[in-house]
Amino acid sequence: MTDKSDTFQLTIKGMDCAACAQSIETAVARLDGIQEATLNFTTQTLRVTGQLPREAVVQRVAEMGYGVGSSQDSVDSRQGAAEDLASDTAELSFWRYMWQRTTTRLALLAGLFILPGVLFHELLPGLGLDLPLFHLTSLIALLLAGGPIARSAWRSLRINRDLNINVLMTIAAVGAVIIGATTEAGLVMVLFALGEALEGYTGARARASIRGLMAVAPNEATVLRPCLDCRSHLGQNGYTGGPCPFCGLEEQRVPVAELAVGDRIVVKPGERIAMDGRVLAGETAVNQAPITGESRLIVKQPGSTVFASSINGSGTLEVEVTHRAADNTISRLIRMVDEAQERKAPAQRFVDQFARIYTPLVVVLALLVAVLPPLLWGQPFWSAVDPTQGWIYRGLALLVVACPCALVISTPVSIISAISNGARNGVLFKGGAYLEALSRVRAIAFDKTGTLTHGQPAVVAVRSLACQSGAEERCDPCDGLLALASAVEKRSEHPLASAIMQAAEQRGVHGRFEAAQSVQALSGRGVQGVVNGRAVTIGSHRYFDSQTIAHEVHCQEIEAAAAAGHTTMLISQDEAYQGYITTADTVRPSSKTAVAALRKMGLSALIMLTGDNEATAQAVGQAVGVTQVEANCLPEDKVTAVSRLRRQYGPIAMVGDGINDTPALATADVGIAIGNTAQAMETADITLMNDDMSRLPFALRLSRAAMRTIQVNVALSIGIKLAFVVLVLAGWGTMWMAVLADMGTSLLVTLNGMRLLQYK
Repeated sequence: MTDKSDTFQLTIKGMDCAACAQSIETAVARLDGIQEATLNFTTQTLRVTGQLPREAVVQRVAEMGYGVGSSQDSVDSRQGAAEDLASDTAELSFWRYMWQRTTTRLALLAGLFILPGVLFHELLPGLGLDLPLFHLTSLIALLLAGGPIARSAWRSLRINRDLNINVLMTIAAVGAVIIGATTEAGLVMVLFALGEALEGYTGARARASIRGLMAVAPNEATVLRPCLDCRSHLGQNGYTGGPCPFCGLEEQRVPVAELAVGDRIVVKPGERIAMDGRVLAGETAVNQAPITGESRLIVKQPGSTVFASSINGSGTLEVEVTHRAADNTISRLIRMVDEAQERKAPAQRFVDQFARIYTPLVVVLALLVAVLPPLLWGQPFWSAVDPTQGWIYRGLALLVVACPCALVISTPVSIISAISNGARNGVLFKGGAYLEALSRVRAIAFDKTGTLTHGQPAVVAVRSLACQSGAEERCDPCDGLLALASAVEKRSEHPLASAIMQAAEQRGVHGRFEAAQSVQALSGRGVQGVVNGRAVTIGSHRYFDSQTIAHEVHCQEIEAAAAAGHTTMLISQDEAYQGYITTADTVRPSSKTAVAALRKMGLSALIMLTGDNEATAQAVGQAVGVTQVEANCLPEDKVTAVSRLRRQYGPIAMVGDGINDTPALATADVGIAIGNTAQAMETADITLMNDDMSRLPFALRLSRAAMRTIQVNVALSIGIKLAFVVLVLAGWGTMWMAVLADMGTSLLVTLNGMRLLQYK
C-alpha cells in the first residue's frame, strides 16, 4: 500500500554543506504535488507537505545523489538517530570519517596524485621541471576528486536548473584545463572535495552535540506486573492460569514504548527514571537537570512528580506512570526542539535570500570580468605563457569565489546551538525567530501570582496570646497555637488548610493533637472543630468582630498584616481568643535576583501586572525590585497594558504561568511561560522549565550572544569574499587560494557558532 501523508519527515544522509541542503530542498519542491519542502542542514531533517507518496520523495533525493535514513516521526527513531550520530562521529577520528565514504576516499587518493604538480608547478616553479607526467597526474587527480562534483553539478542543472556551487566549480575546473592550468584545476577540485568533507565532518560533530539531548531517556524500564500462568502454582486452590494469586507482582524489564498510563515501575539507585510519573513509595533526591536545568538535587517522596530522563539518587522509587512514552516531558521537549530548529529567524531568512541573489550576481560579474577588459581595453583574454595572467582566468577564479557555503551556514549553526544550549539549561525556545526577538526586548512585564511568587499561600507569622517574643520569632506557645490549628485543618477543605498543615509539619508539631471532630465550615468565614473536647474556631478578622470575641491586643498587628496584603486567621478556643496566624503568597527567592540581573543588563522597564489589590501589589513589587507596579488588572487589562508598554518602551516580553496569562503572552513580542506543564510549553514562545527565575537573565544573555555571533559570522563570510574579489581582480588571487579561503571561512563560522553550545 502506498504511504501518502499531508506532512512527513525524512532524515537525509550524505550532505556536506548548507548548499547541499538547498539543492535537495529545491529538487523536492519541484515535484508535482509538493506544497512545501524545507530541509535543515544541521538537523538533517527534510519536512515535506503535499499529496505525494513518500517513495517519490525518497527517489528524488536519491536522484540528487543523497541517501535517506530512518524517519524521525517517533521518539525511538530520534533516539536511534542520536546514537548513530554519536557512533559515526564522536568515536571516529577525522581520517576514519573520511575513509568510510567513497567520495572522500577518492579525494584523499587524488591528493596524492596532485602532489607532484603542486610541488613543481605551484610551489617551486623556478626549478623548471615541467614534465608531461605532472600534467597527467594532475588530470588523474582532477578526475578522481572532480568526478562526484561534476555528477552533482549535472543533477543540479538537469533537475533544479540551478547554478549551485558544484556547477560553478566544474565550469572553473574545465575552463582551467582548457587554458592550460591543469595543475591548478586538479588542485582546486582536490581542495574543494576535501574542504566539503571537512565541513561535513564538522557539521556531523555539531549535530551529535546538538542532538545529544535525545539520548538522555532510557529505552527500557523495570515494571511491576503479575506473574502469568505460573507453573509453580498451577492446580493449587483451583488456579488454572492467568495472573498468579500466590506470587503477586514481579519485576520485568520491558521497552518504554510498551508501558501504559497506570503501570508501576521501579527505579533503582543511580538509574535514569524512564517515564513521567507520580511517586507511590520511596524517598530519594533526584537530579532533574536534563529537564529543568536545576543544578541542585530535588527531594522526591510519595505524591511527588518525577520526569523521564531524571537521574535517581540513593533511594529506590516505585512510580506510577502518568504519560505514555510519546507524550512525556522529555519527548515533548525533544519534539519542540526539533520543531524550533526548523523555524527560521528573520536573520536566517535574510541570509538565505541574500545568498540566492549573491551567487548569480557573482556569475554575471565573472563573465563581465572575463570579457570586458579584452574587448574594451585590449587586455589579454588568455596567456599561453602564464595562464593566470589572462582575464578569463580571473573570471574563472571569481566563479570559485561565488561559493556561498560560509554565508549560508553562518546563521543556522549559531541559532541551533543557542536553542540546544537553552534546552539543556531549562530554557525552551520555540524557534529562531523568538531567540532573535528576545535579543531586541527593551521591557519585560511580569505576572505576579505563580511567576514572581510561588502562587500558593504559606504561613509567614504565628502569634499566640501567650507569646512574649516578636511575631516572626518562634516560641512554644506559638508552636502550640499552630498545632491546635493544624488539628482542625486536618479534616478541613479550607483554602488555607494546606499552608497551615505544611507549616506544622516543618515545625514538627503536626501530631501534637488528634485530628478534630465535628469539623464544619463557616460558609466562607472560617472553620470550626472539636479538639480534646473543646471547640476550636479558625476565622477571619471580620468574623471575630461579628462574634464580639475580644482580640484587641493584636488588632493593630492584624490590620497592618491586612494592609500589606497578607491573609490573617484568628483562632479561639471555647470562644476565648488564642492568637492569629498570617499567610501570604511568598516571593520566589530567585525573583529578586533575576530582576536585579535584568536591571544590570540595561532593562530599565520591569513592570509587574497583577489582579491583586494595590497594597499587596506594592508590597510584592518592592520586595522583588520591579520598576513599576500595575494592580487590579483583569486578563483584558493585562493585554491593554502590554500594548501600551510596547508603544512606550519598544519590543516587550511578557512572563506568566502560561495558563491564565495566555492573552497577554500572545500580545507581547515574546511570551515567556514559567513551569514545565504541557500548557506552558504549548502556549508560550519561550518556556522556563522550572521555577528558577534566574533562567530568564540567562535566556536574554544567550539570545544576545547568539545575535552577536551571527553578526560576526556574516561579517566574516562577506568580508573574506569581498577581499578575494579584490585580490582576483587585481591579479593576485588564485583559484586554489579562493577555495582554501572559502572552506576555511565555512569551518571558522561553524566552530564560532558551536561555541554557543558551551555558553554559560
